[in-house]
Amino acid sequence: MPSAAASQSAEPNRPDDARTASLKIEGMSCASCVGRVEKALTSAPGVLEASVNLVTEQATVRYQPRLASVESLGAAVRGAGYEVREEPASGDGAVPREETQQREGGTLGRALILAAALTLPVLILAMGSHLSLAHGFVLATRTSWYLQFVLSSLVLFGPGLRFYRKGVPALLRGAPDMNSLTVLGTSAAWAYSVVATFLPRALPAGTQNVYFEAAAVIVTLILLGRYLEARARGRASEAISRLVGLQPKTARVQRSGEYREVPLEEVRPSDLVLVRPGERIPADGKVVDGVSLVDESMISGEPAPVRKAPGEGVIGGTVNGTGSFCFQVTNTGADTVLAQIIRMVEQAQGAKLPIQALVDKVTAWFTPAVVAAAAVTFLAWTILGPRPAVALAIVNAVAVLIIACPCAMGLATPISILVGTGRAAELGVLFRNGEALQALRDVQTVAFDKTGTLTQGRPMLTDFVVGPGFERDEVLGLAAAVEARSEHPIGEAIVEAANAADLPEVEVSDFEAIPGFGVEALAAGRKVRVGADRLMAKLDLDLAVFADPAARLAEEAKSPLYVAIDGSLAAILAVSDPIKETTAEAVAAVKALGPRVAMITGDSRRTAETIARMLGIDEVQAEVLPQGKAETIRRLQSGGRKVAFVGDGINDAPALAQADVGLAIGTGTDIAIESADLVLMSRDLRGVGNAIALSRATMRNIGQNLFWAFGYNVVLIPIAAGALYPAAGLLLSPMLAAAAMAMSSLFVVANALRLRGFRPALNRWPGRGRPSRLVRIAPGANLSQEPAQGSFV
Repeated sequence: MPSAAASQSAEPNRPDDARTASLKIEGMSCASCVGRVEKALTSAPGVLEASVNLVTEQATVRYQPRLASVESLGAAVRGAGYEVREEPASGDGAVPREETQQREGGTLGRALILAAALTLPVLILAMGSHLSLAHGFVLATRTSWYLQFVLSSLVLFGPGLRFYRKGVPALLRGAPDMNSLTVLGTSAAWAYSVVATFLPRALPAGTQNVYFEAAAVIVTLILLGRYLEARARGRASEAISRLVGLQPKTARVQRSGEYREVPLEEVRPSDLVLVRPGERIPADGKVVDGVSLVDESMISGEPAPVRKAPGEGVIGGTVNGTGSFCFQVTNTGADTVLAQIIRMVEQAQGAKLPIQALVDKVTAWFTPAVVAAAAVTFLAWTILGPRPAVALAIVNAVAVLIIACPCAMGLATPISILVGTGRAAELGVLFRNGEALQALRDVQTVAFDKTGTLTQGRPMLTDFVVGPGFERDEVLGLAAAVEARSEHPIGEAIVEAANAADLPEVEVSDFEAIPGFGVEALAAGRKVRVGADRLMAKLDLDLAVFADPAARLAEEAKSPLYVAIDGSLAAILAVSDPIKETTAEAVAAVKALGPRVAMITGDSRRTAETIARMLGIDEVQAEVLPQGKAETIRRLQSGGRKVAFVGDGINDAPALAQADVGLAIGTGTDIAIESADLVLMSRDLRGVGNAIALSRATMRNIGQNLFWAFGYNVVLIPIAAGALYPAAGLLLSPMLAAAAMAMSSLFVVANALRLRGFRPALNRWPGRGRPSRLVRIAPGANLSQEPAQGSFV
């Protein structure tokens, strides 16, 4: 039933409550098939748009449910001569797809072996028939022809029957495809040979030749090409298969007070699951007991294991380290992070780039044009060719039909998208749509949001210098004890630093907040004050002892705070939102690829320019309110500039949508991710450079494929028609034409597979060294907004 052969989703936010259905199409063999399926779907009532992908064999259809249904869409596909097969639930599609590919490869392999076994004797007989034998030459020739007839017929109507089953109906519908070209070519060679064998007098004298070997070899070579192509296409989709393979088959779940191993399908939200050392985590959840390091590299691309303690989340498919822990399941099945990643990758792999529109227009007319070219070739050689004109006309017309290869043109774009987006997923970069893959190549400016994107997104104690006669841990412990009574984020950062150093708690009394100055209290019986220089001046304390660190902090656009203990100046400190350790390298990597780098921040102009100077950022958009980010992107786009925006927060969503390409940090908010075209699974901004580099590599690969596919047909079809015969006396054998056709598709697939070897080159810089304005920044350098006067603790 068609309803079982599709997945559909409601999209209430779209006009007229449109829905999207995803159909799995069976029977497509070339770009012409794609065009016919799309035409059949778009012609169906209620269909708003349809896109068909040859590589994934998937049709994505947007339709109005009041006028169309999945059943009617399936009927439209079948009316065009193709079948609709069952599509699994989203996120689980790679396993059935892989099984289908393996089954198809096995069937083609067996057909190829049989065809080759039958074709080899035909070739030997064809070569032997030209030898002059001492006795019975005529009898030997006739006997050879009879044997060739039997064997070639077995090839054509045995392993080659698949071409007739698809090609003949397509011809009868007036919509020839790749199978139709094969049927016409092999049938013409075979039929002419049958007449020469059994009705030789029906042919002009001197033209009684047979081409059984050509028909048999053509079928065998095309089967060989299809078999190799199927294997290569299977390798192209291995990224999805590997992602699906991350899920374990079972989980150790608590049942009736004890842990039992159950199939993954039986795991439910709120279940308690035990994970032992070295095991894969079966589902998403939160740790409730135990501590361990978890390898999340296959999801985020970050090589360093992540520490997991009670209350922290774990992702299904990641690998536990040496510890053991128990976690409570929050998401299973299609709701897990891994399933969502798979769904995003499948959507991107099934997408069409804008460049594909031109290819589709050409290929829609390609097969009929080839049939017409073969007919013209036959007539021209029959009328103008030398003797035996009819035989030469047959040979050249068959060569034209066989050498034409719409498959290469149909595969050129989708196979590169399939491999490119799969490789991106392995690097922790998820393209949510195929258009972003092309748009990212042309980006001229990459704009970064500051807080949470360039920075850690939370205040931390970045500087702490103690004066003579004081110990760091003692001063930090006393300051943290006082600040623990404060509700200010700066105070939280100081307390967090003390907790990280495992400092003992101190009893505090007489706490008082002094607006515009700071805080003071008794801690362990000592009078402790924490605040700005104004508070120290009020206490008549000389700040000269900290003049040097204060000057350094000023250069870094940090606002210093001071600690006084029992009336003596004890320390200078700074709390800021520190930059991520890889930010400087990420910015430099983007610049090395060519785009300008901009930063959008609510900081003051002075603070923002200091940050930009430290990171080597080209353009600063400072003092931007959260609601003004989208307008800032519009200004950056003035003059036709292509702009990418990188952000992670709710207030970044409008800017992500406004940008030509929106890149969201995967650890950010769901709203930001939904507004983006591309998701970076980790907080490591080096993924931006990886995405741009991979986009360019993929588009370059597509260009190479299209050049080959079109150039191959433009050059070799005239040669197959006999264009070289007048000048050089050369003709192209139909067998060589079949070999060339098989290799053309294989070349496109093999070229796309090179993208699997893409390696990020973040530490290699083209040209002369690194960008001149890049300086080394130690972790903890300030990128925070300069506090307003009197706005500290």
